[in-house]
Amino acid sequence: MKILYSQRRFYHVETPFNRVIGRDIESTGFAWWSGNARLINVSGKLLGAHVAHAGLMVFWTGAMTLFEVSHFIPEKPLYEQGFILIPHLATLGWGVGPGGEIIDTTPYFIVGVLHLISSAVLGFGGIYHSLLGPDTLEESFPFFGYDWRDKNKMTTILGIHLILLGVGAFLLVLKALYIGVYDTWAPGGGDVRRILSPTVNAAVIFGYVLKSPFGGDGWIVSINNMEDLIGGHIWVGTMCILGGIWHIVTKPFAWVRRTFIWSGEAYLSYSLAALATMGLTAAVFVWYNNTAYPSEFYGPTGPEASQAQAFTFLVRDQRLGANVASAQGPTGLGKYLMRSPSGEIIFGGETMRFWDLRAPWVEPLRGPNGLDVNKIRNDIQPWQERRAAEYMTHAPLGSLNSVGGVATEINSVNYVSPRSWLTCSHFFLGWFILVGHWWHAGRARAAAAGFEKGIDRKTEAVLSLRPID
Repeated sequence: MKILYSQRRFYHVETPFNRVIGRDIESTGFAWWSGNARLINVSGKLLGAHVAHAGLMVFWTGAMTLFEVSHFIPEKPLYEQGFILIPHLATLGWGVGPGGEIIDTTPYFIVGVLHLISSAVLGFGGIYHSLLGPDTLEESFPFFGYDWRDKNKMTTILGIHLILLGVGAFLLVLKALYIGVYDTWAPGGGDVRRILSPTVNAAVIFGYVLKSPFGGDGWIVSINNMEDLIGGHIWVGTMCILGGIWHIVTKPFAWVRRTFIWSGEAYLSYSLAALATMGLTAAVFVWYNNTAYPSEFYGPTGPEASQAQAFTFLVRDQRLGANVASAQGPTGLGKYLMRSPSGEIIFGGETMRFWDLRAPWVEPLRGPNGLDVNKIRNDIQPWQERRAAEYMTHAPLGSLNSVGGVATEINSVNYVSPRSWLTCSHFFLGWFILVGHWWHAGRARAAAAGFEKGIDRKTEAVLSLRPID
């Protein structure tokens, strides 16, 4: 027992008469502001806290979706309206037409209302289990009860969670197969389509995972087609479900028992590590990837806005009579078109640094050797011009000036790209959650070793000060 908890933290959970025990600092070692730490050994109340928390999250989602629906202006792109939820729903193919045009907001309204209704159910469940339900689940509902030290039960709970994650991944697969999702690469500027032949080739899918995250490789962030994206979810869903079954039917091996710390705070630290990994990955994903996060909904990526500006001025000057294939800039390099390090024809100017950008509006102009001069002279379509002009003036740069040649737009005074917002929010949340992982992992290991100290409240300076009055 002593190798798992320090004496300060371990208390028995017998609560037949005193309803305060298990919730105050005397019986738990934690003050009220330590939150769920007070509930480490009262599984029923901890369940209530988690269900209530889920209710709050779902309520925010529903309320914010309805807020965005009520403020939606059809004439403006989603990224110019500060939306972060409707773009996700649009990416799933709800209410979207060709070119990413929002043609029906009814699905968004329905999703918002369903989340509000669900949040009410979760809210009532949270209140019930926090205030009225049994303090501990082990006696009344042994299937849902647990002991943090029960390694087999803990891995069984892990397995159940993995199966639920796998089911979620397959829900997206089914949506893509039978209803359709938005594909920004669909001909003509993007459309909703069914993904009828997802990639299941392990070499392709795991090739993304094994790639370098640097340079032109880009790890999983480099995914550039919906077939691979949905195929990846097939693999993730399958592995989660099979892994979940494995963890349910097996017991942890001896080396696993020895390696891990088996306590409530340790499990919290493991969960925080997973969340931090996902948050930091999502930040990079939304910043660079315009397949999973289509620019029609989230605004252009930084490189995309830069390339769009070069393209827009090329179109303008070509109309005015410039020979874009041979014109030189002030440095002697090509003003509009130049060569990349590998010999491809690319856009010239400061945007040369983003020469390997891939975006749906510019890909039709490429040939076997990069940009095709003949296509640029004779085959630029109006939708490409419009989209590039829109992206040029909505770079995800805030008030930064001249990143890839993109000027600080006057729109930037009152414009924040959802792509910037999602990137920054996920980076900061991912970072602080990672710090939380370090903190709780350190505490859990200290407690297991028996030298956890904590802070003695008796030595707080404020307790020795004279009363204010």
